Amino acid sequence: MILGSALGYLVGHGAQVLQLWSGLPLGASADAGFVTTFALAGMGAFFSAVTRGPITAIVIVFEITTDFGLVLPLMISSVTAYLIGESIASGSVYKYLLDLKGVSIQPNAPTEPRLAHMRAIDMMQRNVETLSVDMPLEQAIQAFNQSHHRGFPVLDRGELIGIVTQTDLTRETRHDGKVLRDVMTANPVVVRPSDRLIHVLYQLNHYKISRLPVVDRHKLVGIITRADIIRAESERLAGETAPETEASYCVYQTRDPEIGLGRVLVPIANPATAQPLLQIAAALAKHKHYELECLQVIIISRHLSPAETPVSLMSSRQMLSSADQLAKQWDISVHTQIRVAHDVSQAVTETIRQRTIDLLVMGWSGNSVVGYVYGNTVDRLIRSVSCQLVLAKLPLMPQFNQWLLPTAGGPNSRQALRLLPGLIQLSDRAQINLCNIQRPSQPLQSPSPLHENLQFLEENVDSKIIATTIQGENIAQTVIDRAQAQNCDVILLGATQSGLLEKMIQGNIPEAIAREFPGVVLLVRDRL
Repeated sequence: MILGSALGYLVGHGAQVLQLWSGLPLGASADAGFVTTFALAGMGAFFSAVTRGPITAIVIVFEITTDFGLVLPLMISSVTAYLIGESIASGSVYKYLLDLKGVSIQPNAPTEPRLAHMRAIDMMQRNVETLSVDMPLEQAIQAFNQSHHRGFPVLDRGELIGIVTQTDLTRETRHDGKVLRDVMTANPVVVRPSDRLIHVLYQLNHYKISRLPVVDRHKLVGIITRADIIRAESERLAGETAPETEASYCVYQTRDPEIGLGRVLVPIANPATAQPLLQIAAALAKHKHYELECLQVIIISRHLSPAETPVSLMSSRQMLSSADQLAKQWDISVHTQIRVAHDVSQAVTETIRQRTIDLLVMGWSGNSVVGYVYGNTVDRLIRSVSCQLVLAKLPLMPQFNQWLLPTAGGPNSRQALRLLPGLIQLSDRAQINLCNIQRPSQPLQSPSPLHENLQFLEENVDSKIIATTIQGENIAQTVIDRAQAQNCDVILLGATQSGLLEKMIQGNIPEAIAREFPGVVLLVRDRL
């Protein structure tokens, strides 16, 4: 209002001066009341243009002056300013202030049912139970008996290739020697996360099915069922809304050329171990010809919005600054980003989905938490992410010279073996201790798996390799004793077909090794 009155005063005074100098009859009076009228009319006009409230401007100025003679010029100036302002840009200054904070208000938007604008990603279940394509039918039947689900997505190295239902299994009278690949429905109907709910309903009704996998670039990210839609609609009719967690918000990012065959994601949080964790991720990215994606997550209170909460980026950017040096050192493309989130696991999961991550490298304290195997965040990611995973327990000053790789022929053990040629780039004088561990009660296996692993390493690494078979009743203690006897710096663990993976998920072997072994422990899990 002060700005408007000042502008009005200048216009009125300018009219008086122009009439005096030019001699033209402009109708400008020489008394002070003429300029005062312009000042008050300008006050109302400016207020009306800024707030888009002409009636409010007229009432406020009239209440200040109680002069009925000002009503007509106030009406003319306020309405004219309102019309000109709306013709240039619709909305008041308050609307634009809310837009700057990310709040969009559309009062004239048509009222629609809440489900009309929902998409598959808003309703899908993210934690999906899946089965492997090579699982025997007997194990698949047990999975159905232990679950309330009537169908499971079937994955092959993280990619959805089929779906199996109870009906598919009941058709098979003989189960010996058969796997899910033989009975599953290949190339199932799928939807994308961005598909509208109306499209999802059409697919369910058209193909007479009760569930639809949600796929993003051939990777399973969720599943949506008729029950999910019915539940959401019943909540709407009852006036109930389930609590929703806001998505994380990216507040800073840098991008290098996207020239890699895939991407390695490394979330960093602890400044003490950030550098060696980045080195591990960079070595794997270099070996696989991948790009490196570095993520730093800023956690805020759940009652705050990640998109609207101001945060300081100084310390986070300092932690990411070493990524630029890695790009030059390893000759790889490095991308960085900082996200504001309520939960670390949610931010990591969203980054994996948005950036199509192939390998996740995470730090781990090596200590268990009551109620969890590895901890709240790590446990959630192990269950939810489908990409390959490397979990790293790092001391303060890690060394990477002496490596111990216990092998038993399992899928995760083979993946750990394949990662070793990239990981030993962390040292110029690496030595590898390859050992096959067996319990004394078990018969000695043929040494062929150990020889195959030895042959693979001899063909792919230029380091000294020691291969041996050892026995021990306590596998974890046997691994630790072997590592200490060989003065090993790193233990690289995979899983075996005899249940080591199951014990690893339950936390026995990796927790015991990480708690007792003072060096680096790397745990490898293949794609789900």
